[in-house]
Amino acid sequence: MKQSSIAVLIPCYNEALTISKVIKDFKKALPEATIYVYDNNSTDQTAEIAQKSGAIVRYEKFQGKGNVVRRMFSDIEADIYVLVDGDAQNDASSAVMMIKKLQNENLDMVIGCRERKTDDPYRLGHRFGNILFTKSISLLFGQTFNDILSGYRVFSRRFVKSFPANSKGYEIEAELTIHAMQQRLNVGEIETPYYDRPEGSESKLNTIKDGWRILRFIIDLVISERPLLIFISLFIIFLVVALFLFIPIFLEFLKTSLVPRMPTLFISGILGLFAFICLFFGYLYDRISQTRREIKHFFYLQQGKK
Repeated sequence: MKQSSIAVLIPCYNEALTISKVIKDFKKALPEATIYVYDNNSTDQTAEIAQKSGAIVRYEKFQGKGNVVRRMFSDIEADIYVLVDGDAQNDASSAVMMIKKLQNENLDMVIGCRERKTDDPYRLGHRFGNILFTKSISLLFGQTFNDILSGYRVFSRRFVKSFPANSKGYEIEAELTIHAMQQRLNVGEIETPYYDRPEGSESKLNTIKDGWRILRFIIDLVISERPLLIFISLFIIFLVVALFLFIPIFLEFLKTSLVPRMPTLFISGILGLFAFICLFFGYLYDRISQTRREIKHFFYLQQGKK
């Protein structure tokens, strides 16, 4: 492994049962790395145990994993960043392979795709949601991934320092993946073992609540980053309905020189106008979105000079 400073970032909320094991495993796998634990208002002994286990402990008062990752990325300086949850479900030894892949292939992000090692390491609803979101994002953004919601990742410095981090909660994983797609960054994947939580440890992810937040975040991103797709769809819908209403009236006019249904004609005209307004605004918002992507890429390139 090339000589680079490595930071292991562990966002935590009430992980007193597992955090010591996570720190111990990563110290063994990456003895040269500095391990940071960011405590997110835990009500148990997470912070104290992490400090005794040899990690640098810091705090983030704004609740939510996205807020913690945002603070971590802002505060910590390193060449390579390993992001992992504090629940002891990920395999620390896989980080070595992920870092080598990042360096050898000059990548900006390597995702640890979760390979289940037990019958049910995470709930059926979680698995279904992960598959649904993965397929949807791949379809919308034109790049295929196997596990976009994995919390186990390795990043280059310039990815971390140019990442906007707008999300607040568990939608952060989707934002990380979509950011890489938007910027057409080089990304890789490695299958990593994924284990059950230890007895007494509970997942903080709520299938319905957090699933809805992730879905809403993806919809917002599609609207902001693929506005032409949305507005062209609206253009087609309005135009088809307008023509459906207008054509019978027009044919009747050709036969009788009369317009028998003026309100219907008025409605079809309004819908036709809406259709072309959608087309105009779609093009306008698409130009704005492209400018935003160029600004993000500029900041990404600037990090390479440091």
